[in-house]
Amino acid sequence: MYDLRWIRDNPDAFDAGMAARGIAPQAAEILARDERARANRTSLQELQNRRNELSKQIGAAKAKGHDAADLIAEVGELKSALQSGEQVERDLSQELRETLSGLPNQPEAGVPVGADEDANVEVRRHGTPPVFDFEAKQHFEIGEALGLMDFEAASKLSGSRFVVLRGALARLERALAAFMLDIHGAEFGYTEISVPLLVRAHTAFGTGNLPKFEDDLFKTTDGFYLIPTAEMVLTNLVRDEVLAEQDLPLRFTAHTPCFRSEAGAAGRDTRGMLRQHQFYKVEMVSISHPDRAKDELERMTSCAETILQRLGIPYRVMLLSSGDMGFSARRTYDLEGWMPGQDCYREISSCSNCGDFQARRMGARFKPKQGKGTDFVHTLNGSGLAVGRTLIAVMENYQFAAGGFAIPDALQPYLGGMTRIG
Repeated sequence: MYDLRWIRDNPDAFDAGMAARGIAPQAAEILARDERARANRTSLQELQNRRNELSKQIGAAKAKGHDAADLIAEVGELKSALQSGEQVERDLSQELRETLSGLPNQPEAGVPVGADEDANVEVRRHGTPPVFDFEAKQHFEIGEALGLMDFEAASKLSGSRFVVLRGALARLERALAAFMLDIHGAEFGYTEISVPLLVRAHTAFGTGNLPKFEDDLFKTTDGFYLIPTAEMVLTNLVRDEVLAEQDLPLRFTAHTPCFRSEAGAAGRDTRGMLRQHQFYKVEMVSISHPDRAKDELERMTSCAETILQRLGIPYRVMLLSSGDMGFSARRTYDLEGWMPGQDCYREISSCSNCGDFQARRMGARFKPKQGKGTDFVHTLNGSGLAVGRTLIAVMENYQFAAGGFAIPDALQPYLGGMTRIG
């Protein structure tokens, strides 16, 4: 959501931000609606003042025994006009809210302008992709050959884009999540949270998932939404709160299943675990002071990178373009892990600074140490990491020619000392 005062003062900058997002100019229409709403409020105030004045005159007339019928009739007319004006106020406010809530966040200065991923900019790389003396297999070829990755069984249960993991692979998935949580909690100071997986509409609205992306969510018959990411609930923990500046930043992490009804472009990544309706992810969320949010994003990205470094997964960091960022983000880094079976890098984490965009939708504020009043917090979120895609990266980067794969040293204590699967 946006501060209307900022749009009034910076209409050209606002439209430039929308243009970077591939959206037509919006400021003129927004400000025209805002002007109508303000004019209507002025009219309502004038009507209310007249009614108050007439009420005094009626009281005075009755006290003197004079006829107040004409005054009373005018008050009745004013009451009708006020009711009509209040309905106009509600309609205009709703229209303006719907328009603003459907517009994405403004890109931060320095974000590359472009329509899609082709305009993303590589920031750095870490690690060297492995060189095999055999043709690298994709994760589903490895998993199915081991009898531990079963898409057919999942299809019988739930349809396409689900998987059943068995035995050692199921244990490895659990170990990855525990490994990530331990590092984020013990080393990086994130508080582990266990969260609801079902939320109401106002929670999804707070993070920007509603109203624009309702079709991407699974919705129950009684109005709950299954969370597409723990970001939705972790961020909303500060909804309608006024925090103390000295308590910032707040850092949360959670391991949850995630549910998404739209699993990417039709026909893309239909084999394997890359795009599924249900998957696991360890999420990081920071609630930051506005002046420190940029540094917090760099820190969060470094936390996610540490997981990949400890696992020995080669990766690159990409600064996303204005057209490739998520709806609520103002700046985003994607971590793309190397996938030998596909011979390319694929997204394995996404870390974003949302500025005050979500905070305005949630009413999340803090009270500064100095001065009066309150200000909006800034919110950040990042995958730390997507568990299923990390599992894929481990399987493909550590694979053997004869089948199976090695277990990274960092994970072996979580698997009872197991050094390989298969």
